[in-house]
Amino acid sequence: MSPEPARQHYGLTLGVLVISALAYALSQTMVAPALPEIQRDLGTSTTTVTFVLTVYLLTASIATPIVGRLGDMFGKERLLVITLIVFGLGSLVAALSHSIALLIAGRAIQGVGGAVFPLAFGIIRDEFPPERVATGIGLISATFGIGGGAGLVLSGVIVDNLSYEWIFWLGFVSVAVAVVATHLFVPESPIKSPSRIDWAGAGMLAVGLSALLIGVSEGNAWGWASPAVIGLFCLAAVVLAIWIRWERRVPAPLVDMRMMARRGVWTTNLTGLLVGFGMFGSFIIVPRFVQVVPEQTGFGFGATVTEAGLFMLPSAAVMLIAGPLAGWLGTRFGSRLPLLLGTSIAALSFAFLAVAHDQRWEIYVGSALMGLGIAFAFASMANLIVEAVDRTQTSVATAMNTIMRTIGGSLGGQIAATVIAAQVIAGTALPAESGFTISFAISAVGAAAAFCAALAVPSRRAGAMGAGPGAPGAPEPQLVGER
Repeated sequence: MSPEPARQHYGLTLGVLVISALAYALSQTMVAPALPEIQRDLGTSTTTVTFVLTVYLLTASIATPIVGRLGDMFGKERLLVITLIVFGLGSLVAALSHSIALLIAGRAIQGVGGAVFPLAFGIIRDEFPPERVATGIGLISATFGIGGGAGLVLSGVIVDNLSYEWIFWLGFVSVAVAVVATHLFVPESPIKSPSRIDWAGAGMLAVGLSALLIGVSEGNAWGWASPAVIGLFCLAAVVLAIWIRWERRVPAPLVDMRMMARRGVWTTNLTGLLVGFGMFGSFIIVPRFVQVVPEQTGFGFGATVTEAGLFMLPSAAVMLIAGPLAGWLGTRFGSRLPLLLGTSIAALSFAFLAVAHDQRWEIYVGSALMGLGIAFAFASMANLIVEAVDRTQTSVATAMNTIMRTIGGSLGGQIAATVIAAQVIAGTALPAESGFTISFAISAVGAAAAFCAALAVPSRRAGAMGAGPGAPGAPEPQLVGER
């Protein structure tokens, strides 16, 4: 079948891709508020139950570039269906689990769903009319944040009224719908880059990322200066250095290091690391802040789990509009503009919350600004990566940007948790307001640093969203040091 008829229905394709992306994004945060309930029901320790979150991020980070590369090689629609099936299997295992070991195994399988985003970006670039590419990518990018915020809201409702297993049943049902819809309505990509699979590179990347993310995730529990954490960081540095050297020499690399060295790619990835730092910190800080009982501490709102999620609702609602708007701005003025706007608005939102958090409306305003900034930044970063690479590298290039956001998010969440835990009211174990103020300020600094990194992103002319290097009218790719 020729791709032309499929392009007449790009709106339907986009709808299916949104469902697929939302299923993954919801599962990323829905489990966080349910961890105390899971710990009680399964009779496990706090350290062990945190692996329900850690293993999900871990397998997502490992699978995302590998599956993204396979999508570029063998077809993005085919790999998207396989990825969704594996994600659904993980959801089923987690829903039926009655032990912490089986639940962690299910979450590990679920993490493969992280590849949904780069595969979706590749499908949009291959199948959509050029003038619709940026807006489509903007909406899918915003879904990452929309699902994260909505997951916190839904989790509270489920935990308060049902059982935590329903979190995974919801994921299973949504992904089952996505599998059928993807198979029926998403056309297979006509653009492939057949090659050998770099299994050695994939293995080294898996080991390096595992050591890094486990070290970051467990730094607060084990101690940042503990031999275990320092050893993991050293192992990650050594293995990833060897991996980079290997990828530069192997004939068919998993990740093309020349591509990663392009100025438009590495500057966007650095920005993604810093934006992720602020975003995931907010998912930790805001719900915990509003749940603090004011009669005990003098601040907070004593919110339930459900009410805490509702404080994040303005953020998710704004993202739904801001993602496509960022794509439209990118088409008209270039994607660098919404990236600069997004990082500056995100910095403003965190700075605002650092000084104004005594009234409920202040949290709502801060949450809405946060959603606007993060949606603009996420949408524009994906488009900037797409603009900077060849069509045959779309999935793996956007996958690496997703990893950078994940690493930044893990680091931001853990640092926020560490700061809050270290600041307590004298003579008690209750959190002090200063811990939250400092955490908001740190996120503001991270977002401001993202703005500075975004200034280094090269400008590209508007209208080049669907082109990429090598296409007619597309800008030439720039390597490190090029101006």
